[in-house]
Amino acid sequence: MAMSKRKRRQTIQLVQYALLVLVIAVLALVADWATIQRAFFNLDAASQQFPGIITTALKNTIIYTVLGFLLGLALGLVLALMKLSSVPPYRWIATVYIEFFRGIPALLVFIALGFGVPLAFGIKFDIYSTAAIALGAVGAAYMAETIRAGIQAVPPGQVEAARSLGMSQGRAMITIVIPQAFRIILPPLTNELILLTKDSSLIYLLGLARDQYELTKWGREGLNATGSMTPILLAGLCYLIITLPLGYLSRYLERRTGRKQTRGLEVEA
Repeated sequence: MAMSKRKRRQTIQLVQYALLVLVIAVLALVADWATIQRAFFNLDAASQQFPGIITTALKNTIIYTVLGFLLGLALGLVLALMKLSSVPPYRWIATVYIEFFRGIPALLVFIALGFGVPLAFGIKFDIYSTAAIALGAVGAAYMAETIRAGIQAVPPGQVEAARSLGMSQGRAMITIVIPQAFRIILPPLTNELILLTKDSSLIYLLGLARDQYELTKWGREGLNATGSMTPILLAGLCYLIITLPLGYLSRYLERRTGRKQTRGLEVEA
């Protein structure tokens, strides 16, 4: 007798659960728990990381990320408006910038700012300026496309209504279109902030004083000092302290934006 679709689905789920339990059991049996404890959960190595991993590394990671995000957001907005401009050279410049910085690794941008610019032009930035410019330059290329898409998603009727009230094109863009666009693009901008948080780890390539360490550099130095992976694990947990709330925020904003768009469609209907 053939199984019903519901019974077949339940059977497949049971097999999947059984397979998962089997894999976990095998891993638990073959793992060397004593070695894992020494390598990843060394309490002596962990105690040596505090309070500096919080007061220095985590703080600097947040500072580098926020500086880069703010610069990237401002530059991204300018690039998005240039990309939508009716003046062809503006569109060309924005397109070249966006394609260039989206096409090269962020690592090369950090190296260029840290070593190439001082060598070529004799201009040396401090570590915070370098982090802000490098992260902002890369982030702006991605945020520009996100902002452009958000602006184009605003119904044209909004601009037409503003113009009918006597607003200029520029004023309508600033007061009507851009605020609505930002409500649409908040979730992807939050995801970009998460990516910049992780990219901030590249700053360690430029050589840092101890009070300038970010989480990756701090974890690496802790690994060298203790011979344990515990500092790396703690650094990863600190990254999660930043990124997990941002991830939840992004999903919340996506749900909220989706509900507003659904209500808007119902009203129009």
